[in-house]
Amino acid sequence: MRKLRSLIVTTLIAVGLAASSVAPARPPGGPQLAVGPQYDTTHVYVAPADFDRFTDSLVATFGGHKSRQGVFQVTPTPSQTMSQLVFTPVGTLSVFGFKTPIPYPFGDERTGYLVTDMDAAVRSARAHGADITVATFPDPIGRDAIIAWPGGVHMQLYWHNQAPSYDPLQTVPENRVYVSPERADSLIRNFVAFSHGKVVSDERNAPGAEIGRPNDTYRRVRVESGFGKMTVLVTDGHLPYPFGREMTGYEVANLADTLQKAQAAGVTVLVQPFTSDGREAALVQFPGGYIAEVHAAAQ
Repeated sequence: MRKLRSLIVTTLIAVGLAASSVAPARPPGGPQLAVGPQYDTTHVYVAPADFDRFTDSLVATFGGHKSRQGVFQVTPTPSQTMSQLVFTPVGTLSVFGFKTPIPYPFGDERTGYLVTDMDAAVRSARAHGADITVATFPDPIGRDAIIAWPGGVHMQLYWHNQAPSYDPLQTVPENRVYVSPERADSLIRNFVAFSHGKVVSDERNAPGAEIGRPNDTYRRVRVESGFGKMTVLVTDGHLPYPFGREMTGYEVANLADTLQKAQAAGVTVLVQPFTSDGREAALVQFPGGYIAEVHAAAQ
């Protein structure tokens, strides 16, 4: 078992204009908590009837392989879920198909981050402004907690009694986080300090085409750390479907080839390819409902 691991304004107003620049984070304290981006999984909840079709479509689209499937209790209160890891060269996913009602607040967390020390991670998260929405609890192979960062960004922290060993990724996926201008700086500052990461870009007038609003601009902040990549999309929430529903962006070598494989596996292209910020990107929906961004370097 693995762990539990988104109005129209005028062209003269940037969606993120009200947000100030990210203040320098206070120096991160404590140990380095991240293990590596291959251990940071996107959590996907699907109906049991869609489970195999979904995991098969992931492997057909991105390559890779699946762990053994099982049925487990992965919450601190009684429940049963199908559970399986999907290892792809572009990111790891934890897939859950609950056979019982899903206990609150599970299903809200977007990712599971493996940490070197669970108690230290929870203390650091709390010190950097996160709520501990599910206190640390044991599972058969380790411990887990659910936290929420400013702006309502939920994620799982997990730790294993015996350290896992996953292959390195070919490309590191990005955790795509949509937040309001009022909470963006707090989220970025605190997550950077918690993760010992850095802001690699802060574009205050990013092309609105990236969020489905080609006549506008918005603020886009890219963060990198030992946990991988995070892209913070600062918006007023006036987002055309499906923007804001995609939790993860996957980098591939060739977008056209990947989309061809995806469609052959039953994946629907929701947003046709467009070019921005040196990348060609599209939004897709996998069988079972999971929506993702897929991108490649622009040719």
